[in-house]
Amino acid sequence: MSITLATWNINSVRLRAPLVCKLLQEEAPDIVCLQECKSPVDKIPAGMFEPYGYRYMVARGQKGYNGVAILSKLPLEDAGDMDFAGLGHARHVAARLENGVVIHNFYVPAGGDKPDREVNEKFGQKLDYLTEMRDWFRDGRPEKSILVGDLNIAPREDDVWSHKQLLRVVSHTPMEVAHLGDAQEAGGWTDVTRADIPDGQLYSWWSYRSPDWDAADKGRRLDHVWASSDLKNAAHSSRVLRAARGWEKPSDHAPVFATFDF
Repeated sequence: MSITLATWNINSVRLRAPLVCKLLQEEAPDIVCLQECKSPVDKIPAGMFEPYGYRYMVARGQKGYNGVAILSKLPLEDAGDMDFAGLGHARHVAARLENGVVIHNFYVPAGGDKPDREVNEKFGQKLDYLTEMRDWFRDGRPEKSILVGDLNIAPREDDVWSHKQLLRVVSHTPMEVAHLGDAQEAGGWTDVTRADIPDGQLYSWWSYRSPDWDAADKGRRLDHVWASSDLKNAAHSSRVLRAARGWEKPSDHAPVFATFDF
């Protein structure tokens, strides 16, 4: 059994539903995990996705903010959610496939502008969220699991356009990278994307503020696909669909893909 999965911060699923449909039609992954849906679950336009074969959805949502959804051609069941750091945000949802594999879809807090929890509450919330992720993974080490989502951290030097210039920019600070690394280690997770593409600059996000994002190419790899230790050898064919960042009225993120053979 082979499953191709995509993760994409869509930045409003209702506003960009046509782009979701474009992805479903042109790329046709078996499963699509969306973040920053900015919609209550009952307002997600699931009916627009069904004609492309996506008859199943597990989601958590809230009006105007956050929100995560898993769209699937394959039958799946709701496997719950976690409210890390007690924020009351729709930032995690899990779904279980018929073969027992659990997919975790995460939207980690962005963390605001200043990398200092004393003056920036959002940065503190981000660190607390990652700490509770770490503890949760440590308490129940994941098996037969895939973790995807906008983790809002670019951990490696070649995951950002300039390591030196971004060391004190939220998303690439040593403190955030260490917190993410601790969570990854606690769960025994493998970074599938970098296992497949170990060398070179690789980005999944380009700011709206850049007048020519493609030419400037000041990107960051904020979107991730991880596999539990028992699935790491099942993963292959990772890629970033960079072209989607150039679609009409795009998200500032591009979809990230991986395929798993079970």
